Amino acid sequence: MSSDRQRLILEAAVRVIAHSGVRGLRVEKLSAEAGVSTALIYYHFGDRAGLMRRTLDFINERAGRYTNEALEIGKDPREQLELLLLLELQDTPAVRENSAAWGELRASAVFNPDLREPLSTSTREWAEELADMIRKAQAAGLADADADPLDVAERLTALVEGVSERWLSGSTSLERARELVEGAVIAELGKRSPGKS
Repeated sequence: MSSDRQRLILEAAVRVIAHSGVRGLRVEKLSAEAGVSTALIYYHFGDRAGLMRRTLDFINERAGRYTNEALEIGKDPREQLELLLLLELQDTPAVRENSAAWGELRASAVFNPDLREPLSTSTREWAEELADMIRKAQAAGLADADADPLDVAERLTALVEGVSERWLSGSTSLERARELVEGAVIAELGKRSPGKS
């Protein structure tokens, strides 16, 4: 039962951050959004810093659920990599909320040292996951063998974060954001060889 309540609170925290920013995340506001007492929030998360760290973990877990689709439908490691990146750019409530909250937490880390380490860990894990997919694509002859997988992964994840912020802020369209990611995959990994699907 407590894990259900924690999930309810974390879903509400993502909504509040996505709609009001990190500064708008007040325990009283979160309590009202989640329909629970402030005491319950403190019981489960200790303090605001604990709530923020756990919200970041929750955002990552939720992103994993919708990006894992890439592993199921992608025919090869390169296609899986591209799909995984593109699934971060979907016009659905979950993806919009996740992306907005992630961007807010990243921006807040400039002023909030408590967020830096968990953000750094999450970013590193995401880049390492992509680097592993790039290595597999290289081994299958589907990517430039001379490219450094971790460097490529870091550039691609930074691009996705940047174009996501532009899309969410209305600076670019979702279609254009996705085109930029597709172009970056080609620029980083090379064009697919004829006969490789």
